[in-house]
Amino acid sequence: MDRWLTRNAPAIVLFVALVGAWQVAVSAFGMREYILPSPLVVLRALGGSEIPWAGHLWITTLEIVGAFVLAGVVGVALGIAIAWSPVLAKALVPFLVFVNTLPKVAVAPLFLLWLGYGVVPNMLIGALIGFFPVVINTAVGLTQVDEEMLDLGRVFNAPKWRVFAKIRIPNAYPYILSALKVTATAAVVGAIVGEFVASQKGLGYVIITTQGSMNTPVAFAALVWISVIGLAVYGAVVLAARWIAPWAETSE
Repeated sequence: MDRWLTRNAPAIVLFVALVGAWQVAVSAFGMREYILPSPLVVLRALGGSEIPWAGHLWITTLEIVGAFVLAGVVGVALGIAIAWSPVLAKALVPFLVFVNTLPKVAVAPLFLLWLGYGVVPNMLIGALIGFFPVVINTAVGLTQVDEEMLDLGRVFNAPKWRVFAKIRIPNAYPYILSALKVTATAAVVGAIVGEFVASQKGLGYVIITTQGSMNTPVAFAALVWISVIGLAVYGAVVLAARWIAPWAETSE
């Protein structure tokens, strides 16, 4: 615990200072709740019975985690394919760049038209937003290998697949894990975009419905829950990075 507090002390101090400034500003300027609620009001809304938080939290968490896992698996697989074969690289890279440049807000209604309402379309939207960094970082990590390590594999007549398994993939761990940290936040954005477009459950749905009734405290509470989910997924990636590739651990 002491080590954790020391590591995260700057972030904790900044967070407390911002929340304190927020509370002081709301009180000093007498802002109405429907414009900007105070942190205390938002805290009450977080645990209020007005909204069935458990159900909405479950749906949004499922969408975000599903989008993250799907983006990670597909991204790593495509990155390996690109690094494995120059022919596949020439075929895949332009197509992937084209897909990544598509405006995701415009694509979301098409997913909903094809797949209907539910968790799956929102997962796919989140995965579509988050997979590209994983593809690129995986391909870079697999190709940017020390030539001396590759020469060692040639000396022992190691087949291509063994060089990938024993040299290239371990070398790519830091690259992949770094990309997954970006994907953790992108999956949150994608899932919420899907819920904004068309949804009947989830925290994005809560935000849309409460905007119409000017219930800003509940909308802020939903934003807090979304941030908590995103931080949990990001934290899981950081812990995985320290376990899988401790030599590449950064200051996060």
